[in-house]
Amino acid sequence: MFAAVAAVAVLAGAGTWTAAASGTAPAVHRTDRVMAVDGVRLDTSYFTSAATGRRPAVLLAHGFGGSKADVRQQAEDLARDGYAVLTWSARGFGGSTGKIGLNDPTAEVADVSRLIDWLARRPEVRLDKPGDPRVGVAGASYGGAIALLAAGHDDRVDAIAPAITYWNLADALFPNGVFKKLWAGIFVNSGGGCDRFTAELCRMYQRVAESGTPDTRARALLEARSPSAVASRIKVPALLVQGQTDSLFPLGQADAAEKAIKANGAPVDVDWISGGHDGGDLENSRVESRVRTWFDRYLKNDRGTDTGPAFRVTRTGGIDSTDGAAQLRGASSGTYPGLSGGSGGRRTIALTGTTQHIDNPAGASPPAVSALPGLGGTGGLAQLSSLGVGVSLDFPGQYARFDSAPVANDLQITGSPTATVHLTSTSADTVLFAKVYDVGPGGTQQVLPAQLVTPLRVQGTRTGKDVTVTLPAIDHQVQKGHRLRLVLASTDLGYASPAAPATYTVTLKGDLTVPTAPGVTTAAAALPSWVWWLPLAGALAALVLLLTARVRTTAPAPDPDLAEVPLQITGLSKRYARSSDRYAVRDVSFRVEKGQVLGLLGPNGAGKTTTLRMLMGLITPDAGEIRVFGHAVRPGAPVLSRVGAFVEGAGFLPHLSGLENLELYWRATGRPAEDAQLAEALEIAGLGEALARAVRTYSQGMRQRLALAQAMLGLPDLLILDEPTNGLDPPQIREMREVMIRYAAAGRTVIVSSHLLAEVEQSCTHLVVMDRGRLVQAGPVAEITGSGHTLLVGTAEPVADPVVEKVAALPGVASAVRADTGLLVRLDADGSAVRLVAELVRLDVPVSSVGPHRRLEDAFLTLIGGSA
Repeated sequence: MFAAVAAVAVLAGAGTWTAAASGTAPAVHRTDRVMAVDGVRLDTSYFTSAATGRRPAVLLAHGFGGSKADVRQQAEDLARDGYAVLTWSARGFGGSTGKIGLNDPTAEVADVSRLIDWLARRPEVRLDKPGDPRVGVAGASYGGAIALLAAGHDDRVDAIAPAITYWNLADALFPNGVFKKLWAGIFVNSGGGCDRFTAELCRMYQRVAESGTPDTRARALLEARSPSAVASRIKVPALLVQGQTDSLFPLGQADAAEKAIKANGAPVDVDWISGGHDGGDLENSRVESRVRTWFDRYLKNDRGTDTGPAFRVTRTGGIDSTDGAAQLRGASSGTYPGLSGGSGGRRTIALTGTTQHIDNPAGASPPAVSALPGLGGTGGLAQLSSLGVGVSLDFPGQYARFDSAPVANDLQITGSPTATVHLTSTSADTVLFAKVYDVGPGGTQQVLPAQLVTPLRVQGTRTGKDVTVTLPAIDHQVQKGHRLRLVLASTDLGYASPAAPATYTVTLKGDLTVPTAPGVTTAAAALPSWVWWLPLAGALAALVLLLTARVRTTAPAPDPDLAEVPLQITGLSKRYARSSDRYAVRDVSFRVEKGQVLGLLGPNGAGKTTTLRMLMGLITPDAGEIRVFGHAVRPGAPVLSRVGAFVEGAGFLPHLSGLENLELYWRATGRPAEDAQLAEALEIAGLGEALARAVRTYSQGMRQRLALAQAMLGLPDLLILDEPTNGLDPPQIREMREVMIRYAAAGRTVIVSSHLLAEVEQSCTHLVVMDRGRLVQAGPVAEITGSGHTLLVGTAEPVADPVVEKVAALPGVASAVRADTGLLVRLDADGSAVRLVAELVRLDVPVSSVGPHRRLEDAFLTLIGGSA
């Protein structure tokens, strides 16, 4: 619905430019404003690039307990991609005033309409018609709900991308009539206490928390603040991202949203990410990239943009042998299967078990344990369950269980299993918690997928009642030989159970039905029709080889002037996609000489790993040239035999010794055994007697050194190391530093990418600093840290953020960031220390000293403008 009158007044504002490193990528201008909206003050930031012409707008909302600062980086990225982006702190958060209304349609949702009114008056924002800007809304959790609600309340919204959020808040906090007490308490606590909420919400929470039972008024209050209340009015393209490890807003919330929005005729894609509110990997980079393509398609009307599959799910594909982390891979389908598994996607699993009597103890204590809300920041139990580690707890006498036979083949469950039981209770109020375990052979390991349970409140069970249980939606593979175990427990730590003691009787009434979603496949899955396309593939491969051979005949000839230069990179560029104008690496040039240990530095997303992958011939640049000892690098180039690489660790066979792993690797290369120069590589790596032990006994530091020894086999003239000190403690880092220095001492060259600045300063002789795909600076470490263009300004007291921004905007100043003892200021070609001091005095900055800085960390921060 359109807002009839725009009641927005700008009370105060200040602007600043955020320039990308070296000033060649699009600079982003940020203007901070406090807007008066219907009696409250909203703290906003507006991001635009210097591009001319009108562009679509994006409203970017933050999560509960956060503020606009949480989405600043995403806002800057979207602005560089050609959007006008407005962020704001919701009522009661950050610098905004007002009470928290949990996305009240008359408050927080109405605020969004006022912000859209403001965007409609901006000269750089594209309009569909007067007063109607082309605008999308994105956000996660609390911010995801406001995206859905905005689309339902204001028909000027053109596309949305909500993530890990709710469709019906009453169902999320009162599932099946059971109070989700721990998550509700975390809500109130992270909001600053009950008094920070509107009076009606505070009274509702206190009433339900005291009784332990949601009432009709409580449900109605939360439902009115839910997107489900305006389901019929949400008719815009929606990208729904939901977390698998999420006991707060589980997958069923996104499923309900998909059904409703699709029924309205709008395009909907669904993406189940690995993490969620209970921990795990939120896949921020991938999700933000998909949000950008979604808006490119539906806001910019770029019909050539690939928005991805209709359904995608991230799966755990085993364990990285070097660091024990879960390896993630995607599976997808051209249609969303829902939680029932789609067409032909249901399988019946027989269960066995006698009638069982279980107790609900007085005070519902001790409670069973499934998820531990609030531990998401530290990984959470759900992340452990994805690695096959059982961490749940049920107390004897307080649960009934029914087991299947071992499954004959691997079983993929994608969706919500169901089962039917018969319940009898000594009380009128029966509350149970249903869950399905994956039980290993012999019952030695019991895993609760994603640590999820389904709470049930059932009335009228004194005389017995059949109940069909819909279990939590999951994506989980049950391995061959494992069993499924249906458990119904009387208590759970995260929920409120009846305090009065009672006895429940549970009888199995049917088999377990599990959704398998056979249409959801991974890219690596074998195709059963391989026998049909194998001849065609062989013909195509022959054609590729023929074309490749022709290309090689016209490859650039070796440059004799660079025959002794380990690496020369000239004008190197790589786009994210062939049709994209976004670059992972753009116009990078630098040179590395013999005997140098060169550090490749930059914040996440700077393009370091992409550059290294092009250097190793793993991917092909879109423009520019890489020469190693004068030879052009391309996939399969012979000169790559002179390059050794350690990128993202190495996979070893854990039952073999370190030496056996190295020998096996070298044999796989097909090169003569005498060329391995194994003894020299091992002497440099310094593994000693550990080489004879099985790799499974190695510490993380020993695994890293074994991986480094593998990269050094054959003593390559150019050694490339990507984050070689990841996971190492300080003594191990020192040992790794000594290994690198010893290797380069013989005239060989080492390139190391690392985020440990102090370590790079001690290990490296030269540096290349990158930011947002661009080269910022290259040269000797001493030259960069001691550059006269960067000054350390000591101050008698800390400098406030607004003053720092004013300093950064001064003529002759390229960037300014706060340091421990004052400011780090990088001057541009027109700047001078004398003029800087005069300007600082004019701004009342209490200057106590001015001089060149000496620490690499300080130099790095000033070079990239604090974007790390």
